[in-house]
Amino acid sequence: MPLFLVRYHYTDDAVALTRVRPRHREFLATLPGLTASGPTADNGAALVVEADSADDVSKLLDADPFAVEGLIAGRQVVEWTLVLGRWSQAR
Repeated sequence: MPLFLVRYHYTDDAVALTRVRPRHREFLATLPGLTASGPTADNGAALVVEADSADDVSKLLDADPFAVEGLIAGRQVVEWTLVLGRWSQAR
């Protein structure tokens, strides 16, 4: 199954992000195919998701509480071909 890199860019509403973050993390903990997730230093996050298509990933992430609450200013989903590194040995 293909891997997809997802980049989130959040809005600047720190109060709302803090309020919704527990629901966001609960959602991610149950996300099918999630391989990795975490915040980035540029007011965003990166995720690695295993799924059949980028469209499938986007549809799953539309239900993220951050998305539902309008706290994601931008999202990119791109297919990623893993060639080298620790994760490649497990695939």
